[in-house]
Amino acid sequence: MTQPPEQLTLTRHQKKLVEASGLIQAERPDRIDYLHTIQCQCGIPYNNPGDDVREWDRKQGNAMLRIEAGSAIDPRTGEFVRLGLPYGEKPRLVLIHLASEAVRTGQPVVDVEDSMTAFARSLRIETNGHHLRMLKDQLARLASATLRMGIVEEGRAVQVNTQIVSAFDLWFPKQADQRVLWPSTVRLSEEYFQSLGRHAVPLDHRAIAALSGSSMALDVYVWLAQRLHRISPKKDQFIAWNSLHQQFGQGFARVRDFRRRFLHTLRQVQAAYPDAKLEADEKGVTLRNSRPPVAAKTQQFSLLE
Repeated sequence: MTQPPEQLTLTRHQKKLVEASGLIQAERPDRIDYLHTIQCQCGIPYNNPGDDVREWDRKQGNAMLRIEAGSAIDPRTGEFVRLGLPYGEKPRLVLIHLASEAVRTGQPVVDVEDSMTAFARSLRIETNGHHLRMLKDQLARLASATLRMGIVEEGRAVQVNTQIVSAFDLWFPKQADQRVLWPSTVRLSEEYFQSLGRHAVPLDHRAIAALSGSSMALDVYVWLAQRLHRISPKKDQFIAWNSLHQQFGQGFARVRDFRRRFLHTLRQVQAAYPDAKLEADEKGVTLRNSRPPVAAKTQQFSLLE
């Protein structure tokens, strides 16, 4: 007698991804998130480089990004304390949240305490305890950090130095064992806010929620979201594994180890972005013109309307 095949048991994350993929294919997004196009191309550290590390550099082609850790005033002592560099999936989610709120409201000031909790719930992230503390800790790191972005072309460098957040307030925690340095309100810098109005990339919130547990998956999704629809329908784009390793392979010494992880991540991203057209082989990944995650007529780019 033939035994029935064993039923595949999905993890909680896999179930979340399968459910999101089905909804994304069946229905238009009921909520649109945003991220600045530069941040779709150049990410931040996947893991904590250590609070003593004060600078972190990233390069993609002729574009370069440097993040410098900053300091903030402790409201208990009135003294500056050093904060570490942002890292992991949490600051990526914070950046998406800040950009999305700015586009939604048309204002550079974001009331983090109320909107961050709602955002976390929509991502199915716990809104108390460890997860919320991590979100707010990463927000404080982002708020105090300085970004230096530059492009080298024809022997000359064009560089912009900016902060995403120009002002933020810090408040005392309700419990003694919680960190003090939690911004409750942040003001995006005018330069960043205006640039966001011109260069906001629309993202499907359901995809962000499904991929929220992986830094690499979030990076690959937003990268494809801003890139695939700009590829010429007449000419595909090929990217070698060495180039992909330079962009996404932090922490992987060997390209073959990175490739294995990237291919696994790519399958997750394609489930959350089913319209993405691409093909991977032993040499690299070929990108083809694809519809963006959010249809053009539902996009809202201008903060000045």
